[in-house]
Amino acid sequence: MPLPRTPLDLQALSDAARKALSGPPPLKLMAARGLAPLPKPADVVSVLYQLSLETDAPLRTTAEKTARELPDRILGTALADPQLDPRVLDFFAELVVSRPSVLEALILNHAAADETIVTLAQQLGERELDLIAQNEQRILRAPGIIGALYMNKNTRMSTVDRVVELAVRHKIAVPGIPAWDEVVAAVLGTAKPTVGQQAAAPASKDAEEIDALFAAAVQVGSGEPEDRVADSSFAEEEKQETAEQAKKKVPIDRLSIPAKIRLATVGNAFARSILIRDSNKQVALATIRSPAMTDNEVIKFSAFRSLSDEVIRVIANSKDWTKNYQVKLNLVNNPKTPLSTAFKFLPFLQVRDLRSVARSKGIPQALANQAKKLVTAKMSGGD
Repeated sequence: MPLPRTPLDLQALSDAARKALSGPPPLKLMAARGLAPLPKPADVVSVLYQLSLETDAPLRTTAEKTARELPDRILGTALADPQLDPRVLDFFAELVVSRPSVLEALILNHAAADETIVTLAQQLGERELDLIAQNEQRILRAPGIIGALYMNKNTRMSTVDRVVELAVRHKIAVPGIPAWDEVVAAVLGTAKPTVGQQAAAPASKDAEEIDALFAAAVQVGSGEPEDRVADSSFAEEEKQETAEQAKKKVPIDRLSIPAKIRLATVGNAFARSILIRDSNKQVALATIRSPAMTDNEVIKFSAFRSLSDEVIRVIANSKDWTKNYQVKLNLVNNPKTPLSTAFKFLPFLQVRDLRSVARSKGIPQALANQAKKLVTAKMSGGD
Protein backbone atom coordinates (compact mmCIF):
# COMPACT_ATOMS: atom_id res chain seq x y z
CA MET A 1 0.00 0.00 0.00
CA PRO A 2 1.48 3.40 -0.97
CA LEU A 3 2.33 5.85 1.77
CA PRO A 4 -0.14 8.71 2.13
CA ARG A 5 0.53 11.39 -0.48
CA THR A 6 0.76 14.33 1.88
CA PRO A 7 2.65 17.61 1.36
CA LEU A 8 6.22 17.93 2.58
CA ASP A 9 7.20 20.39 5.29
CA LEU A 10 8.78 23.25 3.31
CA GLN A 11 11.00 24.12 6.24
CA ALA A 12 12.67 20.73 5.92
CA LEU A 13 13.67 21.46 2.31
CA SER A 14 16.66 23.39 0.99
CA ASP A 15 16.46 27.09 0.26
CA ALA A 16 16.52 26.40 -3.47
CA ALA A 17 13.65 23.92 -3.23
CA ARG A 18 11.56 26.28 -1.10
CA LYS A 19 12.12 29.10 -3.58
CA ALA A 20 10.98 26.92 -6.50
CA LEU A 21 7.86 25.85 -4.66
CA SER A 22 6.95 29.26 -3.23
CA GLY A 23 7.61 31.34 -6.31
CA PRO A 24 5.16 32.72 -8.86
CA PRO A 25 3.35 30.37 -11.30
CA PRO A 26 5.97 30.71 -14.07
CA LEU A 27 8.72 29.58 -11.68
CA LYS A 28 6.60 26.66 -10.49
CA LEU A 29 6.00 25.63 -14.08
CA MET A 30 9.75 25.73 -14.75
CA ALA A 31 10.27 23.52 -11.72
CA ALA A 32 7.57 21.11 -12.91
CA ARG A 33 9.42 20.85 -16.22
CA GLY A 34 12.69 20.14 -14.43
CA LEU A 35 14.19 23.49 -15.44
CA ALA A 36 14.42 25.21 -12.04
CA PRO A 37 17.94 25.98 -10.75
CA LEU A 38 18.13 23.16 -8.21
CA PRO A 39 21.72 22.14 -7.43
CA LYS A 40 21.00 18.75 -5.82
CA PRO A 41 19.19 15.78 -7.42
CA ALA A 42 17.41 15.25 -4.07
CA ASP A 43 15.95 18.75 -4.42
CA VAL A 44 14.74 17.94 -7.93
CA VAL A 45 12.78 14.85 -6.88
CA SER A 46 11.43 16.51 -3.73
CA VAL A 47 10.11 19.47 -5.73
CA LEU A 48 8.55 17.20 -8.35
CA TYR A 49 6.84 15.16 -5.63
CA GLN A 50 5.44 18.32 -4.03
CA LEU A 51 4.21 19.65 -7.36
CA SER A 52 2.52 16.32 -8.12
CA LEU A 53 0.14 17.18 -5.27
CA GLU A 54 -0.88 20.54 -6.73
CA THR A 55 -4.56 21.23 -7.30
CA ASP A 56 -3.70 22.89 -10.61
CA ALA A 57 -4.14 20.00 -13.06
CA PRO A 58 -1.72 21.15 -15.82
CA LEU A 59 1.02 21.83 -13.26
CA ARG A 60 0.43 18.48 -11.56
CA THR A 61 0.44 16.57 -14.86
CA THR A 62 3.63 18.27 -16.00
CA ALA A 63 5.41 17.41 -12.75
CA GLU A 64 4.34 13.77 -12.96
CA LYS A 65 5.54 13.53 -16.57
CA THR A 66 8.92 15.05 -15.69
CA ALA A 67 9.26 12.69 -12.73
CA ARG A 68 8.70 9.66 -14.97
CA GLU A 69 11.23 10.87 -17.53
CA LEU A 70 14.11 11.89 -15.27
CA PRO A 71 17.44 10.40 -16.42
CA ASP A 72 18.87 7.48 -14.46
CA ARG A 73 21.96 9.47 -13.44
CA ILE A 74 19.80 12.04 -11.64
CA LEU A 75 17.38 9.55 -10.16
CA GLY A 76 20.08 7.13 -9.04
CA THR A 77 21.85 9.85 -7.07
CA ALA A 78 18.64 11.33 -5.69
CA LEU A 79 17.07 8.07 -4.55
CA ALA A 80 20.25 7.04 -2.76
CA ASP A 81 20.18 10.18 -0.58
CA PRO A 82 19.59 9.05 3.04
CA GLN A 83 18.00 12.42 3.86
CA LEU A 84 15.22 12.02 1.30
CA ASP A 85 11.67 11.93 2.69
CA PRO A 86 10.17 8.40 2.66
CA ARG A 87 7.08 9.75 0.85
CA VAL A 88 9.26 10.94 -2.02
CA LEU A 89 10.94 7.56 -2.24
CA ASP A 90 7.57 5.82 -2.20
CA PHE A 91 6.26 8.09 -4.97
CA PHE A 92 9.24 7.36 -7.22
CA ALA A 93 9.16 3.63 -6.41
CA GLU A 94 5.98 3.38 -8.50
CA LEU A 95 7.61 5.25 -11.38
CA VAL A 96 10.91 3.35 -11.58
CA VAL A 97 9.70 -0.19 -10.94
CA SER A 98 10.96 -1.25 -14.39
CA ARG A 99 14.33 0.52 -14.12
CA PRO A 100 16.72 -1.88 -12.29
CA SER A 101 19.71 0.45 -12.02
CA VAL A 102 17.61 3.10 -10.29
CA LEU A 103 15.70 0.63 -8.16
CA GLU A 104 18.89 -0.65 -6.57
CA ALA A 105 19.60 2.78 -5.11
CA LEU A 106 16.10 2.99 -3.68
CA ILE A 107 16.11 -0.53 -2.23
CA LEU A 108 19.43 0.06 -0.49
CA ASN A 109 18.35 3.43 0.93
CA HIS A 110 17.57 2.97 4.63
CA ALA A 111 15.27 6.00 4.43
CA ALA A 112 12.79 4.05 2.30
CA ALA A 113 9.69 3.10 4.28
CA ASP A 114 9.12 -0.56 5.05
CA GLU A 115 5.73 -0.27 3.34
CA THR A 116 7.50 0.78 0.15
CA ILE A 117 9.74 -2.26 0.24
CA VAL A 118 6.77 -4.57 0.86
CA THR A 119 5.05 -3.20 -2.22
CA LEU A 120 8.20 -3.58 -4.34
CA ALA A 121 8.76 -7.14 -3.11
CA GLN A 122 5.40 -8.12 -4.55
CA GLN A 123 6.33 -7.22 -8.12
CA LEU A 124 10.08 -7.15 -8.77
CA GLY A 125 12.40 -9.65 -10.40
CA GLU A 126 14.94 -12.05 -8.99
CA ARG A 127 17.94 -9.70 -8.73
CA GLU A 128 16.09 -6.91 -6.93
CA LEU A 129 14.36 -9.40 -4.64
CA ASP A 130 17.74 -10.76 -3.58
CA LEU A 131 18.79 -7.23 -2.68
CA ILE A 132 15.70 -6.79 -0.53
CA ALA A 133 16.34 -10.09 1.23
CA GLN A 134 19.87 -9.07 2.17
CA ASN A 135 18.63 -6.44 4.64
CA GLU A 136 17.91 -8.76 7.57
CA GLN A 137 17.37 -5.91 10.01
CA ARG A 138 14.61 -4.46 7.86
CA ILE A 139 12.82 -7.74 7.17
CA LEU A 140 12.83 -8.68 10.86
CA ARG A 141 11.37 -5.27 11.65
CA ALA A 142 8.78 -5.59 8.88
CA PRO A 143 8.00 -9.32 8.38
CA GLY A 144 5.43 -8.39 5.74
CA ILE A 145 8.44 -8.18 3.43
CA ILE A 146 9.05 -11.91 3.97
CA GLY A 147 5.42 -12.62 3.10
CA ALA A 148 5.74 -10.58 -0.09
CA LEU A 149 8.97 -12.35 -1.06
CA TYR A 150 7.36 -15.73 -0.39
CA MET A 151 4.33 -15.05 -2.56
CA ASN A 152 6.31 -13.61 -5.47
CA LYS A 153 7.12 -16.45 -7.89
CA ASN A 154 10.21 -14.57 -9.02
CA THR A 155 11.89 -14.96 -5.62
CA ARG A 156 14.44 -17.74 -5.67
CA MET A 157 13.59 -20.68 -3.42
CA SER A 158 16.97 -20.47 -1.70
CA THR A 159 16.26 -16.84 -0.87
CA VAL A 160 12.85 -17.76 0.55
CA ASP A 161 14.40 -20.54 2.63
CA ARG A 162 16.87 -18.09 4.11
CA VAL A 163 14.41 -15.37 5.09
CA VAL A 164 11.80 -17.83 6.38
CA GLU A 165 14.38 -19.58 8.55
CA LEU A 166 15.44 -16.17 9.86
CA ALA A 167 11.87 -15.41 10.89
CA VAL A 168 11.38 -18.81 12.50
CA ARG A 169 14.62 -18.49 14.47
CA HIS A 170 13.44 -15.15 15.81
CA LYS A 171 9.93 -16.53 16.51
CA ILE A 172 8.31 -13.97 14.23
CA ALA A 173 4.91 -14.73 12.70
CA VAL A 174 4.88 -13.66 9.07
CA PRO A 175 1.69 -12.11 7.65
CA GLY A 176 0.71 -12.81 4.08
CA ILE A 177 1.62 -16.51 3.99
CA PRO A 178 -1.59 -18.60 4.13
CA ALA A 179 0.14 -21.79 5.30
CA TRP A 180 2.49 -20.20 7.83
CA ASP A 181 1.92 -22.88 10.50
CA GLU A 182 2.86 -25.57 7.99
CA VAL A 183 5.91 -23.57 6.90
CA VAL A 184 7.11 -23.28 10.50
CA ALA A 185 6.57 -26.99 11.11
CA ALA A 186 8.64 -27.83 8.03
CA VAL A 187 11.47 -25.49 9.02
CA LEU A 188 11.58 -26.82 12.58
CA GLY A 189 11.63 -30.38 11.32
CA THR A 190 8.31 -31.30 12.90
CA ALA A 191 6.81 -32.13 9.51
CA LYS A 192 8.02 -35.72 9.73
CA PRO A 193 6.26 -38.56 7.92
CA THR A 194 4.12 -40.89 9.96
CA VAL A 195 4.26 -44.66 9.63
CA GLY A 196 3.70 -45.66 6.03
CA GLN A 197 4.50 -42.22 4.64
CA GLN A 198 7.42 -41.45 2.38
CA ALA A 199 10.35 -39.53 3.80
CA ALA A 200 10.85 -35.96 2.69
CA ALA A 201 12.90 -35.37 -0.42
CA PRO A 202 16.59 -34.99 0.39
CA ALA A 203 17.85 -31.44 0.64
CA SER A 204 19.35 -30.07 -2.55
CA LYS A 205 23.13 -29.79 -2.66
CA ASP A 206 23.32 -26.08 -3.27
CA ALA A 207 21.31 -22.94 -3.88
CA GLU A 208 21.47 -23.27 -7.65
CA GLU A 209 19.95 -26.74 -7.55
CA ILE A 210 17.23 -25.61 -5.14
CA ASP A 211 16.33 -22.69 -7.36
CA ALA A 212 16.39 -24.64 -10.63
CA LEU A 213 14.22 -27.39 -9.18
CA PHE A 214 11.61 -24.99 -7.85
CA ALA A 215 11.56 -22.98 -11.09
CA ALA A 216 10.96 -26.18 -13.05
CA ALA A 217 8.17 -27.24 -10.67
CA VAL A 218 6.42 -23.88 -11.05
CA GLN A 219 6.31 -24.39 -14.81
CA VAL A 220 5.01 -27.97 -14.67
CA GLY A 221 1.56 -28.15 -16.22
CA SER A 222 1.43 -24.44 -17.02
CA GLY A 223 -1.05 -23.69 -19.76
CA GLU A 224 -3.12 -26.82 -19.21
CA PRO A 225 -6.89 -26.20 -18.98
CA GLU A 226 -8.15 -26.44 -15.42
CA ASP A 227 -10.92 -28.86 -16.30
CA ARG A 228 -8.43 -31.23 -17.88
CA VAL A 229 -6.27 -31.14 -14.76
CA ALA A 230 -9.25 -31.88 -12.55
CA ASP A 231 -11.18 -34.33 -14.70
CA SER A 232 -8.77 -36.18 -16.94
CA SER A 233 -5.13 -36.22 -15.94
CA PHE A 234 -5.78 -36.75 -12.24
CA ALA A 235 -9.17 -38.40 -11.92
CA GLU A 236 -9.42 -40.29 -8.64
CA GLU A 237 -10.44 -43.51 -10.31
CA GLU A 238 -7.25 -43.68 -12.37
CA LYS A 239 -5.01 -46.16 -10.63
CA GLN A 240 -1.98 -45.94 -12.90
CA GLU A 241 -0.15 -42.86 -14.07
CA THR A 242 0.82 -42.51 -17.68
CA ALA A 243 4.51 -42.09 -18.49
CA GLU A 244 3.85 -38.46 -19.42
CA GLN A 245 2.16 -37.72 -16.10
CA ALA A 246 4.93 -39.39 -14.13
CA LYS A 247 7.56 -37.38 -16.00
CA LYS A 248 5.76 -34.11 -15.30
CA LYS A 249 5.62 -34.92 -11.59
CA VAL A 250 9.36 -35.46 -11.24
CA PRO A 251 10.35 -31.86 -10.38
CA ILE A 252 7.54 -31.65 -7.82
CA ASP A 253 8.37 -34.99 -6.20
CA ARG A 254 12.02 -33.93 -5.78
CA LEU A 255 11.22 -30.73 -3.88
CA SER A 256 11.93 -30.34 -0.19
CA ILE A 257 8.96 -30.06 2.16
CA PRO A 258 9.26 -26.24 2.49
CA ALA A 259 9.45 -25.93 -1.30
CA LYS A 260 6.38 -28.12 -1.76
CA ILE A 261 4.46 -25.99 0.72
CA ARG A 262 5.42 -22.83 -1.15
CA LEU A 263 4.51 -24.41 -4.50
CA ALA A 264 1.14 -25.39 -3.04
CA THR A 265 0.61 -21.73 -2.21
CA VAL A 266 1.87 -20.02 -5.38
CA GLY A 267 1.73 -22.81 -7.97
CA ASN A 268 -0.88 -23.71 -10.57
CA ALA A 269 -3.78 -26.17 -10.58
CA PHE A 270 -1.57 -28.97 -11.94
CA ALA A 271 0.81 -28.62 -9.00
CA ARG A 272 -2.07 -28.55 -6.52
CA SER A 273 -3.52 -31.72 -8.02
CA ILE A 274 -0.23 -33.46 -7.19
CA LEU A 275 0.46 -31.84 -3.83
CA ILE A 276 -3.05 -32.38 -2.41
CA ARG A 277 -2.15 -36.09 -2.29
CA ASP A 278 1.31 -35.65 -0.84
CA SER A 279 2.13 -38.08 1.94
CA ASN A 280 3.23 -35.21 4.15
CA LYS A 281 0.32 -33.71 6.07
CA GLN A 282 1.72 -30.18 6.09
CA VAL A 283 2.03 -30.17 2.30
CA ALA A 284 -1.51 -31.44 1.77
CA LEU A 285 -2.96 -28.91 4.23
CA ALA A 286 -1.05 -26.04 2.63
CA THR A 287 -2.51 -27.12 -0.71
CA ILE A 288 -6.15 -27.12 0.36
CA ARG A 289 -5.60 -23.73 2.03
CA SER A 290 -3.98 -22.20 -1.03
CA PRO A 291 -5.53 -18.82 -1.92
CA ALA A 292 -5.56 -19.99 -5.53
CA MET A 293 -7.77 -23.00 -4.78
CA THR A 294 -10.89 -22.95 -6.95
CA ASP A 295 -14.40 -24.27 -6.34
CA ASN A 296 -14.01 -26.75 -9.20
CA GLU A 297 -10.89 -28.18 -7.60
CA VAL A 298 -12.62 -28.52 -4.23
CA ILE A 299 -15.53 -30.37 -5.86
CA LYS A 300 -13.07 -32.93 -7.26
CA PHE A 301 -10.92 -33.17 -4.14
CA SER A 302 -13.90 -33.68 -1.85
CA ALA A 303 -14.51 -37.01 -3.59
CA PHE A 304 -10.92 -38.25 -3.27
CA ARG A 305 -10.73 -41.11 -0.79
CA SER A 306 -6.95 -41.04 -0.90
CA LEU A 307 -6.74 -37.64 0.81
CA SER A 308 -5.79 -37.31 4.45
CA ASP A 309 -8.49 -36.99 7.08
CA GLU A 310 -7.25 -33.50 7.93
CA VAL A 311 -7.74 -32.23 4.37
CA ILE A 312 -11.27 -33.62 4.22
CA ARG A 313 -12.03 -31.92 7.54
CA VAL A 314 -10.85 -28.58 6.17
CA ILE A 315 -13.23 -28.93 3.23
CA ALA A 316 -16.10 -30.13 5.43
CA ASN A 317 -15.64 -27.24 7.85
CA SER A 318 -15.70 -24.57 5.17
CA LYS A 319 -19.05 -22.80 5.05
CA ASP A 320 -18.30 -21.44 1.60
CA TRP A 321 -17.32 -24.74 -0.01
CA THR A 322 -20.12 -26.76 1.57
CA LYS A 323 -22.72 -24.42 0.12
CA ASN A 324 -22.12 -26.36 -3.08
CA TYR A 325 -24.47 -29.34 -3.41
CA GLN A 326 -21.89 -31.54 -5.15
CA VAL A 327 -19.38 -30.96 -2.35
CA LYS A 328 -21.95 -32.05 0.25
CA LEU A 329 -22.79 -35.13 -1.80
CA ASN A 330 -19.12 -36.04 -2.29
CA LEU A 331 -18.41 -35.64 1.42
CA VAL A 332 -21.33 -37.87 2.39
CA ASN A 333 -19.95 -40.57 0.09
CA ASN A 334 -16.37 -40.11 1.26
CA PRO A 335 -15.47 -42.46 4.16
CA LYS A 336 -12.82 -39.96 5.31
CA THR A 337 -15.54 -37.47 6.25
CA PRO A 338 -16.26 -37.44 10.01
CA LEU A 339 -19.48 -39.35 10.61
CA SER A 340 -21.14 -36.49 12.48
CA THR A 341 -20.44 -34.16 9.54
CA ALA A 342 -21.77 -36.64 6.99
CA PHE A 343 -24.97 -37.00 9.05
CA LYS A 344 -25.34 -33.21 9.02
CA PHE A 345 -25.23 -33.08 5.20
CA LEU A 346 -27.61 -35.99 4.59
CA PRO A 347 -30.90 -34.02 4.92
CA PHE A 348 -29.79 -31.70 2.13
CA LEU A 349 -29.49 -34.49 -0.43
CA GLN A 350 -32.09 -35.18 -3.09
CA VAL A 351 -34.00 -38.46 -2.98
CA ARG A 352 -32.14 -40.02 -5.92
CA ASP A 353 -28.80 -39.34 -4.21
CA LEU A 354 -30.06 -40.57 -0.84
CA ARG A 355 -31.04 -43.84 -2.47
CA SER A 356 -27.53 -44.18 -3.87
CA VAL A 357 -26.04 -43.46 -0.44
CA ALA A 358 -28.36 -46.01 1.14
CA ARG A 359 -27.02 -48.69 -1.23
CA SER A 360 -23.36 -47.72 -0.82
CA LYS A 361 -20.95 -50.27 0.65
CA GLY A 362 -18.09 -47.76 0.96
CA ILE A 363 -19.50 -45.75 3.86
CA PRO A 364 -20.37 -46.59 7.49
CA GLN A 365 -23.51 -48.70 7.76
CA ALA A 366 -25.05 -46.23 10.21
CA LEU A 367 -24.88 -43.53 7.53
CA ALA A 368 -26.45 -45.81 4.92
CA ASN A 369 -29.24 -46.71 7.34
CA GLN A 370 -29.94 -43.05 8.05
CA ALA A 371 -30.11 -42.39 4.31
CA LYS A 372 -32.77 -45.13 4.01
CA LYS A 373 -34.80 -43.50 6.76
CA LEU A 374 -34.61 -40.12 5.05
CA VAL A 375 -35.74 -41.62 1.74
CA THR A 376 -38.76 -43.13 3.47
CA ALA A 377 -39.55 -39.85 5.25
CA LYS A 378 -39.20 -37.76 2.10
CA MET A 379 -41.32 -40.15 0.05
CA SER A 380 -44.06 -40.32 2.67
CA GLY A 381 -44.00 -36.55 2.89
CA GLY A 382 -44.60 -36.24 -0.82
CA ASP A 383 -41.07 -35.03 -1.75
